[in-house]
Amino acid sequence: MNFLIVGLGNIGAEYAGTRHNIGFMVLDEFAKKHALSFTTDRHAAITQFNTRGHHVFLIKPTTFMNLSGKALTYWMQQLKIPIENILVIVDDLAIPFQSVKMKPKGADAGHNGLKNINLMLGHSNYPRIRFGIGDNFPKGRQVDYVLSAFDKTEQPYLPELIDKAIQMVESFIAIGVELTMTKLN
Repeated sequence: MNFLIVGLGNIGAEYAGTRHNIGFMVLDEFAKKHALSFTTDRHAAITQFNTRGHHVFLIKPTTFMNLSGKALTYWMQQLKIPIENILVIVDDLAIPFQSVKMKPKGADAGHNGLKNINLMLGHSNYPRIRFGIGDNFPKGRQVDYVLSAFDKTEQPYLPELIDKAIQMVESFIAIGVELTMTKLN
């Protein structure tokens, strides 16, 4: 069985380590943990590995956040991966920092990456990991907030939170979305 794990973020050094790039950060740590390296191919940085009879592809779209759906749909079709075997890792303003949750589907909640994925797929019925970044910003400053780095009070918690997201990815591949939610949410 094939799986596609999609970490959302923006390419470029100026975006590295920002809240909006948590999907990239999770996949980078996942790759490091499993001694994998990414290569750039159509619309994404990609790597792959086998585990328990499953072939798993990890992608970080190179299309920028607002066109994430282009990379996801290209690789989904290219690799013939069913929607239930796709997992998107995304930052989420609607849930507090230190909260990492898996959902089987859901609305885009104003997230431009999810909006584009939903548009390209024609629906929002795909699993995702919502990495809480909180909403600690003044009115009208949302873009500045998501494109800023995690602050000094948040950074000590990141390794543990990223590790939880990695556990969720591994569990999703092994036992699926529903059992992972029961076990790790």
